[in-house]
Amino acid sequence: MTKNKSVALFTLGCKLNFSETSTIARKFLEAGYEKVDFNKKADVYVINTCSVTEVADKKCRNIIQKAIKQNSEAQIVVVGCYAQLKPEQIQNIDGVDIILSNRDKHKVVDFVEKKFVGSSICDYKDLDEFNSAWSIDDRTRSFLKIQDGCDYFCSYCTIPIARGLSRSDLIKNVIEEAKAIVSKGVKEIVLTGVNIGDFGRKQGESLYDLLVEMQNIEGLERLRISSIEPNLLENRIIDLAAKSSVLMPHFHIPLQCGTDKLLKLMRRRYTTSDFKARIRYIQKIIPQAFIAIDIIVGVPEESNDDFNKTISFLELLGLSELHIFTYSERPNTKALEMAQVPKTIRKQRSQILHQKGVELSTKFAHQLESTVRPVLFEKGNNKKSISGFTDNYLKV
Repeated sequence: MTKNKSVALFTLGCKLNFSETSTIARKFLEAGYEKVDFNKKADVYVINTCSVTEVADKKCRNIIQKAIKQNSEAQIVVVGCYAQLKPEQIQNIDGVDIILSNRDKHKVVDFVEKKFVGSSICDYKDLDEFNSAWSIDDRTRSFLKIQDGCDYFCSYCTIPIARGLSRSDLIKNVIEEAKAIVSKGVKEIVLTGVNIGDFGRKQGESLYDLLVEMQNIEGLERLRISSIEPNLLENRIIDLAAKSSVLMPHFHIPLQCGTDKLLKLMRRRYTTSDFKARIRYIQKIIPQAFIAIDIIVGVPEESNDDFNKTISFLELLGLSELHIFTYSERPNTKALEMAQVPKTIRKQRSQILHQKGVELSTKFAHQLESTVRPVLFEKGNNKKSISGFTDNYLKV
């Protein structure tokens, strides 16, 4: 009896990557492969990469080297944003067999089966096809991809070049996939994408329309939306979360910087006043909603005064959590033409913001002491404990 070939997969980066890796894994299983842990010897290693920062690039290279050391005879396949943006760097790593652009990564099984060796390089303008994806590795939660790409071209960001322009699935297709996910026992779905608020715009549909439709999926207990641009988070979405038993009171909104000067330089599509108004509306309609925001520290042209104003603005908002990213120079971006903040100062400011994040999270949690909220329990670390999240995303 011939032993099935084995495949090991590794994901770097966002939940969108995670959903895509999970879908790739299912395709390998359907083709007769055995899925094994990435730390074990496998016939094929697939690394789904990220390139949002310089640190992400370095992690990608380290993981590739790890796979090569584990089995020098294995097929090493590198896909994802790092493969899209910098295939020539990966080509210089001895042992890598296949480098697939974001256009071709969903066809990875075909490339492996055909013993393809080389790189499928393509321009971001050729990334015009939407390929659905969803994860099923978690017993209670699934990440469902509904949108890809971005039309914004912020001055510091390479995501449009890595992922292509904005495109999305149709509502009817998302509903069918969500039903399939729920039929497998999944109770919570998190909708993911690059710019999720742009869902359906080019097809005459909208994220709000999708959210309304998903309320009626039998067996779906919880629905969350991943990071959404503040200018695309409509009041009617917030209103829906306030009255819905399915759409959770949980918002993840990128601010990036706390001054209008920097927001303009970054080509963001809102002001601090716009952002504050959106946060205040959430807090008015859903007083105990969980509100997480993204902040990039040490961006070009950020002065000490700008940084201090950002801290003051964060303290004013009354947030639940900060996701802090240290600015990293990305090739082919307008931000490279601006005055760069020294890396030592970036690191210092990052440490200050991380401490501020701990303070804000602790304060939010204390505000909920002695309250009762529904929890979806997920898993236990041992026989004496089990953990899960409240509707407003506090871990219990």
